[in-house]
Amino acid sequence: MFDAWDDDARRAHAWSWLREHRFGVFLHWGVYALAARHEWVRYRERLDDDAYQRYVDHFDPDLFDADAWAAAVEGAGASFGVLTTKHHDGFCLWPSAAGDYTVAQTPFGATGRDIVREYVDAFRAHGLGAGLYHSLLDWHHPDFAIDGFHPQRAEPDVAERNAGRTGADYRSYLHAQLRELLDGYGDVPVLFADFTYDGGYPSDEGPVWGGKGAEDWGSPELLTMLRELQPTMLVNDRLGIGAGDFLTPEQYQPAGPMTADGEPRPWLACQTIDGSWGYDRDNRAVKSPDLVLRMLIDTVSKDGSFLLNVGPDGRGRFDADARRVLAEIGGWMDLHRRSIDGAGAAPWTPPADARYTRRGDRLYLHLFAWPYGAVHLPGLAGKVRYAQLLDDASEIRMSVTDPDAPAFTIFEGGQPAGTLTLHLPTVPPDVLVPVVELVLEED
Repeated sequence: MFDAWDDDARRAHAWSWLREHRFGVFLHWGVYALAARHEWVRYRERLDDDAYQRYVDHFDPDLFDADAWAAAVEGAGASFGVLTTKHHDGFCLWPSAAGDYTVAQTPFGATGRDIVREYVDAFRAHGLGAGLYHSLLDWHHPDFAIDGFHPQRAEPDVAERNAGRTGADYRSYLHAQLRELLDGYGDVPVLFADFTYDGGYPSDEGPVWGGKGAEDWGSPELLTMLRELQPTMLVNDRLGIGAGDFLTPEQYQPAGPMTADGEPRPWLACQTIDGSWGYDRDNRAVKSPDLVLRMLIDTVSKDGSFLLNVGPDGRGRFDADARRVLAEIGGWMDLHRRSIDGAGAAPWTPPADARYTRRGDRLYLHLFAWPYGAVHLPGLAGKVRYAQLLDDASEIRMSVTDPDAPAFTIFEGGQPAGTLTLHLPTVPPDVLVPVVELVLEED
């Protein structure tokens, strides 16, 4: 039985689970998909409850098929998903007994359908982990005080509106909803709580006033409940009470392995395909499949895991860009998965335009740019007993040259002591990122 209160065991579990699950898909979906202008459309356009209600009234995603979602995620080579059960707008994708701002109040949910239930069932049927996201913010709840992130932040009567909003009722509601999710939807490997913003949190309008943190969420009590309900579930770092089980850098690539309190920590990089989390019809800043793949590889090379977001549209489909990116990454993962899942950082410095990952006695050289003729690997002479291209298992010839050998006409000079040279074909493999698998000598 996993000991929910043993920090060392929990840390080991977090490292182990995230190392074996290096690639997941984030699923941001809600009534904001109908607006098709980003999941923060209510904040950006300062929409009040009445203006936003039109999306609830017309939410009827007739093409939503959780099994098709799971098949696309599985086909991408990912091993888990994370679904937004509730985003900052407060709308819930399951028929919560704790409140009435849920899918049950939409044309879609009026038939009795439960999006969260369909998601967890489909993903588990495909052998995928079914993680959950839940917003700590709630712009709809009447006891959630207006602050600098609230859609009504610029109204002249904010003080009057906030009178009596102590947050106590909202805390009870927040805890009750998370209890429903974790007590009623089976095993949840990852919970992504989002987010704490006290202490002058930055925004595009300046430091956020009236920010909220651990006290507002009742985070210590909330975490205790989460641990009791699902002892092995990993909880992220956004409750405002420390680093959690894993760190969550968002929309940037860390320069190296991540730490907290001076210690290495598991981390899960959160990235989008086009810069938006929710469906954003007119956003064309789409990352290419090879860029997304290089980000995934870069993350694993730094001992992190990668969560790539898809924002389904108002009818419940993945858009064409998402389908293309997932499919192309999946084609690469079919041939190269063992350089990703179960792999992590390596102690050697790779050559320029390359990344290493390591899994046991296998070192993987990911070549972001294909060199002509040869690639030199410092520090690996005498440490590798076999080399092959991973896509087709074709041998790569190796050599070690005398460091003092002079260059002469068609003969390359020596490399620094300890350098292993791989001799590559002129034409690279027809894959997004070629990988050389190096079988290491026993230590």
